[in-house]
Amino acid sequence: MTPDSRRLLPSPTPVSLIDPEGRAVENSPYPAPDDATLLRSLGKLITARRLNDQAYALVRQGRLAVYPSSHGQEACQVAAAQVLDTQDWLFPTYRDTVAAVGKGVDPVEALSLLKGDWHCGYDPYEHRVAPHATPLATQLPHAVGVAHAARLRGEPTVVMAMCGDGGTSEGDFHEALNFAAVFQAPVVFFVQNNEYAISVPLARQTAAPSLAHKGIGYGVPGERVDGNDMAALLAVLGTAVDRARNGEGPQLIEAHTYRMQAHTNADDATRYRDDADVAAWVHRDPITRLRTYLTERGALTDQAAADFTAEAERAATHLRDGLNLDIEPNPEDLFAYVYASPTPQLREQSALIADELSREGAR
Repeated sequence: MTPDSRRLLPSPTPVSLIDPEGRAVENSPYPAPDDATLLRSLGKLITARRLNDQAYALVRQGRLAVYPSSHGQEACQVAAAQVLDTQDWLFPTYRDTVAAVGKGVDPVEALSLLKGDWHCGYDPYEHRVAPHATPLATQLPHAVGVAHAARLRGEPTVVMAMCGDGGTSEGDFHEALNFAAVFQAPVVFFVQNNEYAISVPLARQTAAPSLAHKGIGYGVPGERVDGNDMAALLAVLGTAVDRARNGEGPQLIEAHTYRMQAHTNADDATRYRDDADVAAWVHRDPITRLRTYLTERGALTDQAAADFTAEAERAATHLRDGLNLDIEPNPEDLFAYVYASPTPQLREQSALIADELSREGAR
């Protein structure tokens, strides 16, 4: 094996800097983030968990049509947003609301799609967050295109392209990796391996040693990381972003985590997994792990912990109040955002609807 081919291989085991008991891992190949960075991360994690739980409650109240919770894997999403700069792009999946919020998107706007009010709900260009992608992996070639365009323009932009383990079974995933490698696009492919693609376990999706190994065939370096270890995620993702920004091309990161709740509120997870399997992951909760680590180091004070909880409640209240508002739909919006310049057919259809509405109003 040549040195060049060895650089493509991921770590034999997922990189970890803080173990499930909250203790520092010795002899890690990555330096640990400082306490101030991890404190900020803990605050974001607590808010992310609260937003997840609030959104799930809003589904039961009929204020959201559906919600794919990331409860238990919030560390992946918080880290993905935290390692990006303002000019960098994030391409999320339907489960990555927390990542979009971490990049600056208002949570009410981020969930407008799942409420059914808008196709997207926010301006993708304002925070450089692409629309949430419900079809699996279709956003990945788009992410590579944005990264390639930025490289051609000489911009220092990096793109974080997110997907789940199920997304790696789609053709778009492989096409995106190949395109990114050939053109050395500054993109980080971030796979959140939460063990299930809805009801399909990982073993029924791939026989590869890990999902990170899938990059080898395309010449994309891979790495594995403990997806419930905030410190490790920041270190591994941060390194990949730095490499991409420095012109070293794409990288594939696989985070090992777990979907603690059902795929969505429409899913019955008890039909394909045991409660004991879920319970085993409670011990690996990313918030508990990081809180224990920072407390034992004397970095987390009672006041800071209270401030984090208060901020999480403010965010939940904002989300609840925003989604409890009833929106009065404007029929003209059906035609206003299809093309920059409406086609004759759209103008004709818009006029037809306007005429029908005016006649109804005259009755």
